[in-house]
Amino acid sequence: MNFAHLHIVLNHIPSLGTVVAVGLFILSLVQKNDNLKKLSLELLVIMALLTIPTYMSGNASQRIIQDRTEIPKSLIEMHQNSAMVTLFLMSVTGTLAWLGLWQIRRYSRPVFWNTSAILIFSVLAAVFILRTANMGGDISHPEIRAAGTAPLDENVGWRESIESYTNDHAWVWPASETVHYLGMAVLFGVSLLLNLRILGMMKGISFVALHRLLPLGIFGFVLCVISGMVFFMSNPSLYFTNPGFTAKIALLLPAALGVIYFTVFDKTWELGKDQDASLSAKLVAVSTLSSIVGVMYFGRMLPFISH
Repeated sequence: MNFAHLHIVLNHIPSLGTVVAVGLFILSLVQKNDNLKKLSLELLVIMALLTIPTYMSGNASQRIIQDRTEIPKSLIEMHQNSAMVTLFLMSVTGTLAWLGLWQIRRYSRPVFWNTSAILIFSVLAAVFILRTANMGGDISHPEIRAAGTAPLDENVGWRESIESYTNDHAWVWPASETVHYLGMAVLFGVSLLLNLRILGMMKGISFVALHRLLPLGIFGFVLCVISGMVFFMSNPSLYFTNPGFTAKIALLLPAALGVIYFTVFDKTWELGKDQDASLSAKLVAVSTLSSIVGVMYFGRMLPFISH
């Protein structure tokens, strides 16, 4: 089993899941159903998270099949380009959807501008993710390619230009490193405060006050994802052959799911000062904090872990 197998398995989940989530979100707006809206936002956040390993496994797959002469290189490039746009749109959609969930807890419903933005970006993301999936099908199954399709310019694409730009301009890498470390510091700081409070420390701080910090933590997470993708796209082969990077991505998802848990479930935030969180919340807190520490460790150890 290689990354191509993994990509084939993974890509179906965000592709179909995003379409379902967008359909449910539109239906919730039509029916003015808040419960359905909350469910659709949760699905959008989860699909956005799953898009990250799907994109990375696809990039690794591209390296595996790039020398196969029976597959037009231009088709692979177009698929890669569409995947990059999809990743961007899904990242924006997932961030807005999470903000909507946070607003539901704080204000009972998402504010109008955020609902409108979610609708626009989620529809665009669904269109592009289906377009990307269709191109991937053309690569994997030559029998479904349109007959008589004219070959495209093999130089078409953005991936090589991004790789070249990152590697040819000395300021890109250190600037991305700075953004990455700032994002990690913000994310870890908010996560540390939240999880230590849930584990029973700093009982003088109310959960309501900590809830206000969650958007700051998500902002740090977004900074880490954006800067991390710059690193990855500059030299994908350096990362997907490194077991430390695989471990980092594997730990990133449970860390993010822990944040979603504390966003979706209201029981913890209803507690006052000097009150203890439930055992389930404490277990999620331990898992989330451990995962974030693991992400930081393997990220720092990437240059030293041989492949």
